[in-house]
Amino acid sequence: MFASTPFLLIAAICAAGGYLLGSIPFGVIATRLGRAGDLRQIGSGSIGATNVLRTGRRDLALITLLGDGGKGAVAVLLAQWLAGSVEAAAIAGGAAFVGHLFPVWLGFRGGKGVATFFGTLIAIAWPAGLLAGATWFVMAAIFRYSSLAGLTAAALAPLYVFLTNQTPEAKLWLAAFMALLIFIRHHANIRRLIRGEEPQIGAGGAAPDPLMGHNGGPPMPPPLK
Repeated sequence: MFASTPFLLIAAICAAGGYLLGSIPFGVIATRLGRAGDLRQIGSGSIGATNVLRTGRRDLALITLLGDGGKGAVAVLLAQWLAGSVEAAAIAGGAAFVGHLFPVWLGFRGGKGVATFFGTLIAIAWPAGLLAGATWFVMAAIFRYSSLAGLTAAALAPLYVFLTNQTPEAKLWLAAFMALLIFIRHHANIRRLIRGEEPQIGAGGAAPDPLMGHNGGPPMPPPLK
């Protein structure tokens, strides 16, 4: 559709559109429409699906999970369709991820990005996305720390993109970019993990319900017996 358009202009359009799409705060919108209160004044104040669960509304949490993951995927697929370029799709996906973390509508205070990370990665490099999701489940089942599971999946995502021969390199750079931002956004969780103070899945606030994972990550697996 943009065959004759200079790539810099295409990149700017994809970046702006991706950011605006990613900045849609589905958790805040869902809880307001569902009359569950202001999500930013509940629990951790995060806009992710896990915090929505603290309202006691599984339906709103599921809507948030699907919305946060879906907006990353839609940004990638829409840019790919309009621009016909993986590079443009990677720019749109990265911008959507940034939009979720730093939404202009909420004073640049957004979520931690796990659901949007998975949605974006699956859309642009689905084999790597599925491997990252499997990593999340395995780590969560073994160690019972949803934050550790998300961090491990993010850290291994660039390797998965490389090992599954996902070209062009824009996919690898996008995976690495999202992984870096996830680690930055989880700095408090990392400190608690090092100190042994991070709550485990199902224990006192890390994940109040087995429906889904840390800040909108994949659904929680049952405890290992």
